[in-house]
Amino acid sequence: MNTSTFVTNWHLMRFIRLGLGLYIGFQAFQTQSILSGLLAVFLVYQAITNTGCCAANSCSVPTNKSSLDTVEDVEFEEVTGK
Repeated sequence: MNTSTFVTNWHLMRFIRLGLGLYIGFQAFQTQSILSGLLAVFLVYQAITNTGCCAANSCSVPTNKSSLDTVEDVEFEEVTGK
C-alpha cells in the first residue's frame, strides 16, 4: 500500500474512526473485554487505511450524464380491492 494514503485525505470520518477506536481500545484494555478490543482494532484499521464498511467508493452514485438522460417507459398496473 502506498504510504501517501496514510498521511493524505484525512477527513472528519477518519478522525471519528480513529478517536473512537483509540477510546474503545483504552476502555477494552481497562475492562479486559476481548470483543471491545476487536472492535477497536477494526476501527483503527479503517482509520489508518482509509477504508469503510463499503469498499473504496463502491457506494457512490454514478454521475455519468448519459445514463441519467435516458428515460424508460414505465407501465403501471392498477390494484383494486375486492
